[in-house]
Amino acid sequence: MYIVWLCAALLFVFLEALTVGINFIWFSAGALLAMVASFITDSIVVQLTVFVLASAVCLLAFRPLVKKKFNGKVTPTNSDRIIGQTGKVTEDIKNDENVGQILVSGQVWSAHSETGENILKDSYVTVTEIKGVRAVVRPADNKEE
Repeated sequence: MYIVWLCAALLFVFLEALTVGINFIWFSAGALLAMVASFITDSIVVQLTVFVLASAVCLLAFRPLVKKKFNGKVTPTNSDRIIGQTGKVTEDIKNDENVGQILVSGQVWSAHSETGENILKDSYVTVTEIKGVRAVVRPADNKEE
């Protein structure tokens, strides 16, 4: 039975590697402890009990510590890093004509007005989101890039 528990532990490690966050590692620990129990007893009920209890204890005891450590912080690495930044309009933004460009963080982006209003060249805007390859913008509160 120890081979089944070892395979289960490896499966949970594999699933952990496929997911974002820490979700399956607790069950891997439970499977490893159930594997240890399989060397002591042949009882499937005891092994399953060890698996369930060990997984639950790991989940309840360690997950809050891990969540506190990482606190759900995400570092923007791609286009999302310009969200919230101020840019300068380099070509009038006119949603009805599907035109407009901004310069933000040294990059030129096609832009779309959040409210649908036209925004004139040389105005300052704040990027509110990214939709496809377009920055969605609104007039900036502060007038500096």
